[in-house]
Amino acid sequence: MKYYIHIPFCGSKCAYCDFFSTPGKNDRKRLFVEALDKEIESRVGSPEDVETLYLGGGTPSSLSAGMLGHIISPFLNGDQLQELTVEVNPEDVDAGFADFLRSVSPKIRVSMGIQSLDDTQLSFIGRRHTASGAVNAYRILRDAGISNISLDLIYGLPGQDLDSWKDTLVRLLTLRPEHLSAYLLSYEPKTRLGVMLSKGKVMEASGELAMEMYRYLCDTSRKAGYEHYEISNFARPGFRAMHNSSYWDGSEYIGFGPGAHSFVGGVRGFNHPSLKDYIATAGCGVYEEEQEDEMSSFNDRIITGLRTSEGIPMSILDRYPQAYHEADSLIARGLLKLKDNGCLVIPEHLWLKSDAIMRDLIVVEDF
Repeated sequence: MKYYIHIPFCGSKCAYCDFFSTPGKNDRKRLFVEALDKEIESRVGSPEDVETLYLGGGTPSSLSAGMLGHIISPFLNGDQLQELTVEVNPEDVDAGFADFLRSVSPKIRVSMGIQSLDDTQLSFIGRRHTASGAVNAYRILRDAGISNISLDLIYGLPGQDLDSWKDTLVRLLTLRPEHLSAYLLSYEPKTRLGVMLSKGKVMEASGELAMEMYRYLCDTSRKAGYEHYEISNFARPGFRAMHNSSYWDGSEYIGFGPGAHSFVGGVRGFNHPSLKDYIATAGCGVYEEEQEDEMSSFNDRIITGLRTSEGIPMSILDRYPQAYHEADSLIARGLLKLKDNGCLVIPEHLWLKSDAIMRDLIVVEDF
């Protein structure tokens, strides 16, 4: 089984972020950890057959090493663990914390949010680290012996031009992380950047600029030896994100913590994103199942599977003749490709426009 734990604390809210997070004083962190213990115990008892564990947020590295070690320890029983990912921010990384991460498990994988290597851009979007601080944090992790590191970038930032993006990407790839995630900035309505966009205080990157940045990302990463295996994810051979792949290939996973989602036994569910309620109910009164019919499940498979280089089996379209015929049309127009193994994929150069292609396959009523 794959497990996710949402750590809801952040030192500050980045201008683009719409994930659930909240400021974290020590007493709230302690109460959260106590509630998390009880949620895990009530839902799964002692976690078994743990294949992957992912600590996201929020900012997991905002917790002390002692708290993180306490949270992780119940998932280390058994010998099936293949990957243990902890998200960190550069400003939280020092030699002691890096040594702790390395000691947790030989399967440790660290995912660090850098976003940019331009100090002006970092300051504008509310990041608390500098470019030099991010590079230094990466080197500290390496010096501690951590051999599986993923770095996150965002492109299409306010004021970012193609040359600035090229500079950030080339400098980052020089570090040779095992994995790279690069996301086109999305202006979510309730974020600071979303509000600024609605008021005309910032401008969204043009479609042409975004496509130029994306092409450079794909070409440069490929030349550096990275596999482009999902719209926003690139990995050196053997270092694809095992846990995240479960979201795209239909695998089951269990999420703990406020705002976390789960998919078990074909049923999706989530914890309401409220730390106050989570603590008040000892982590046991905020989970709600989402009713999903066969058609919705089919659409989810389309949306997730076509994000990847693996694609989806053409055969799953048999249930919905209209989707099958639409796929034939998309293949004829070069918007989909049928691989020799019978799987449909969106060609890499069109991945940035994948939403429009997927939309033609989505079933809105049962035919």
